[in-house]
Formats: sequence, structure tokens, C-alpha cells
Amino acid sequence: MNQHQANDVSLALLNTTVFATTEALTFSQPADVALSNFFRTHKSGARDRAFIAEAVYAVIRRKRSLEHLITASGTKISPRFLLIAALTQVMGFGARQLDAALRPAERQWLSDLRALSITDGTQAEQLDFPDWLYERLAVRMPEAELKALAKALNSPAQLDLRVNILKAERSAVLAQFAEQNIPATACTYSPFGIRIDGKPALQKHALFLDGSVEVQDEGSQLLCHLMQPRRGEMVVDFCAGAGGKTLALGALMRSSGRLYAFDTAEHRLAKLKPRAARAGLSNVHSACIANESDLRVRRLSGKVDRVLVDAPCSGLGTLRRNPDLKWRQTPESVTELCIKQRDILTAAAHLLKVGGRLVYATCSILDEENSAIVDAFLSANPNFVRLSARKILQAQHINLECTDDLRLLPQRHGTDGFYAAVLQRQS
Repeated sequence: MNQHQANDVSLALLNTTVFATTEALTFSQPADVALSNFFRTHKSGARDRAFIAEAVYAVIRRKRSLEHLITASGTKISPRFLLIAALTQVMGFGARQLDAALRPAERQWLSDLRALSITDGTQAEQLDFPDWLYERLAVRMPEAELKALAKALNSPAQLDLRVNILKAERSAVLAQFAEQNIPATACTYSPFGIRIDGKPALQKHALFLDGSVEVQDEGSQLLCHLMQPRRGEMVVDFCAGAGGKTLALGALMRSSGRLYAFDTAEHRLAKLKPRAARAGLSNVHSACIANESDLRVRRLSGKVDRVLVDAPCSGLGTLRRNPDLKWRQTPESVTELCIKQRDILTAAAHLLKVGGRLVYATCSILDEENSAIVDAFLSANPNFVRLSARKILQAQHINLECTDDLRLLPQRHGTDGFYAAVLQRQS
């Protein structure tokens, strides 16, 4: 029982959470943005904010199965009923803890709800997937594995950190956390990764403030090891975003050479400069580009040693953190993304010198965004070959079973869902 479940839920708190749930369920913006905006206009204490956020995310994660139960109970679906169902069916609250906040008819409905089972729903409803996503995944993996994947994606993600090797060693960071009673263990695969148990507030921790650690999923860290950048090289992070992978690459390069961070969103890149300074990196050069054919990109044609293409994608491998994506993405949006991915990969490949390496990566679990993009590129570009991701990782003493391409899944590896292929220019 967590701290929320130990307390009764007041009418005021339930009503406030209903408002937050209603706004988040419009899916007009990412759930974390919707909640951030909500908290700016609805002042709440830290404990109430934590309750509201956890409840809203529970509704979004389990929306499909909760809707099935509510419909089966003969009640019309609404944010309020979704929230009450999530509190009892997902978060473990008892009817007694909600009693003060419920209307008389809701108390009876809640009693009836307990007699219903989600196993009466379709497979997509039981797994909390939209139909189109379930159908695409069901033809690609056995039923047992799909259920395990859904269970993992419908669970909150853990907190992973990356130790900045320019400033600290993992063993020393783990020792300091142990002294401070912060439960932490070394990540299974990433040599610089640390997994935190629970949700301690680390934003003001000394190790975070001085750049010794950064928040980064273990899977994301492994993508940088596939790049295997060397000191003095010219490296491009083609879709840098806020720069999490840029920082990891810069540390692997020991802040030498030139590391370009390109992105089309200036507001995302703006976050990179202070982070790079905090991390002690002097080799990062960020630039906002108009598109993949920007002049600043073309000027580097044929000159770059390594390119990371962390392509814009559906993000369906990150549902543990961003569960709203499964309701915001559509087959049509995925098709549009695939066109963009093909164009970006082609443009990024022009940057490489002969012998240069490109890592194409997504945080998607859909083949059409992953191997299909790479296979089509290789067919059209015979001067590129695929390298073995497994061998590249093994050479760095990272033992992870995979084929030539890297595929990470939460139920197998405890990471977000990632795909990566390593390509080399031969001529």
C-alpha cells in the first residue's frame, strides 16, 4: 500500500482529479504537458499533485479495459467513472476510502463493478491497446509474448541514470547513494547505467546539479554504445531533441573532436546548452535546422565519421512513460512518420565519409518504422552494409542477445522499446 492508498480520498480531491482527467483525455497535447498546465492553474500540495498525476496516468494506461468494464456495468463512460474505476481496479483503493467522495448511486455501481471481469472483453480491450495497434502486433509475435509486452508497457517505468564518465565513476555514485539510503543498483547492460528503485526527488541532488549523473533510459544509453565514437572524430546527432544522447556521446568522446547536435525544434535544443555546460562538455555544437536538407547539413556532406539518426517516430516503445501515445497515434500518423523517417535516413547518410558509421534508431515497436525503413534504404544504397549490433556491443563487454539489429523490449530487457540498426558506408 503506497502513501496515497493509506489515506481516504476527499470529495475536493476527487473532483479536482476529475477535472485533470477530463483535460488529459482530450489528448490535444501530451499527458505530461496537460498535467503541467493543469497544476499551473490549480494549485495543490505536493501529496495531492502526486495522487492526481498517478490517477490520471492510471486512467490513460488502462482506458480501454476500464471503458469495457464501465460499459458492461450498464453505465455511460465518463472521466469521473473512468477515474473511480481506475482508483479501485488499478490503484487498489477500497470503497471505504472513497466513501466520502462518492454519490449514493456511485457506491452501488462500484459494488456491481467488482462482479465484472475484463476477460469478457476482446483481446485488444484486455491488453489496453487500440484495435489497430493490437492487430499489427498480434501478427508479429506469439500471444503469450504480446500479453507480456502489454503488461510491461502498461506498467510505470523505473528511473534510470547515466553516470557521466567525465566527472564520476559508477561505483562511487552507487556508494554515495547507498550512504544516503537511495536504493540504486547497476543497470544490467549499460556499463554506466544506474537504476533507481522508487521515485526519489533527484533534481536537486548534488550529483545531478554538478553533472555527474543524467536521467537516461538504459536502452537509450545502449544506442550511444552502438555509435562507439572515438576521440577526435566528427560526429553528428541528427535528431538531437533536448540532447540526452548528445551528452552521452560527448562523454564517450571525452569532450574531444566535434559533436554536432541538429534538430528542427529550437526550444528543444535550447535545453542542451546548459546541460552540456553542466556535463563539462566543450565539443558540442548545436544548430537548429529547417529540415534534413538544410545548408548546414549539406556543408558536412562526406566529412562525418559517425551519425546517429534517432528518428522521429510513433514513440510506442515508450508507453510506460507516455501512455497517451497509444491513443494519440493512428495508422495514418504512422504512415506519415515512415515517409519522414525514409527522408531523414537518406539525408543523414550523405554526411558520412567512406568507412563512416550510421546508427538508425527509433523508440518504436512497429516493424514498418524500423527494419522496413533500413531494408529499403540498403536496397537503394548498395554502398552501405549492415553491421552486427551484437558484435559491436560485445566488443565493449556488453553482453546482450540480439540479431544484427538491436531490439529492446520492456518485458525482456527492462528498458523502453527501442530498435537500432548499424550501417557502414563502404564506398
